[in-house]
Amino acid sequence: MVLVGRNVTRGVAAQSGSSAAPPAGLAAVAAIGFLAVGAALLVGCGDPEVGAKGYVDSFDRRELGPAYRDTIGRYVVYGGRLHVAKAYNHPLWLKRKLPANVVIEFDAWSFTPDGDIKVELFGDGRSFTDHRGAYRATGYVICLGGWNNSKSFIARQLEHPPADRARELMASRKDFKVKIGQRYHFRILRRGGEIRWELDGREFLSYMDPRPLRGRGHDHFAFSNWASEVAFDNLTIRPLGRTRK
Repeated sequence: MVLVGRNVTRGVAAQSGSSAAPPAGLAAVAAIGFLAVGAALLVGCGDPEVGAKGYVDSFDRRELGPAYRDTIGRYVVYGGRLHVAKAYNHPLWLKRKLPANVVIEFDAWSFTPDGDIKVELFGDGRSFTDHRGAYRATGYVICLGGWNNSKSFIARQLEHPPADRARELMASRKDFKVKIGQRYHFRILRRGGEIRWELDGREFLSYMDPRPLRGRGHDHFAFSNWASEVAFDNLTIRPLGRTRK
């Protein structure tokens, strides 16, 4: 995990208080801070693309493996599934760049009453929250049974948008409850500015973004989690054709 040294460099500037050169020790700390910032900005940039053949992961192994970037160290593979709990908005980023138009499918389970099965798509491949508060995602957050199993949604970066922008930044419904231990099959399709979410073969939610998140910094997929105990399996990612006119 790369930790950005923003506070370090800001502290150096505050302590110097003049144009005089800082002490050698502080200068070294500042240099480390700048290197950390640069490294953080580069994380994810060199990841390979999913490619025309797509990407498949059945998690039939004993370890997470090198294809993922775990931002908290709580994602584990056992029993042929990916498991996580109490990640508190620290995503598990797949080290692959998504095509602009894509279909993502996977199976998921929740083993606690709060439901909260969550993924992020078209994020930057590295970001996570640094506190247990509201998380500003770098992509779209898709959540089944979020907010203590009271709401399912597709959110553009903000899971808790301002009331006056809720319709602009989120599509949601409150008539569905996640059942403990039940398998759910997700199929998420993104074409142009539209995101369509199918659950167990039926259309569940859709969201149209007039300003689609795409390109550098908006090209990765992640499994995510707040506190619930969940599992994922049978991930497939495949590219779609160009946007329909």
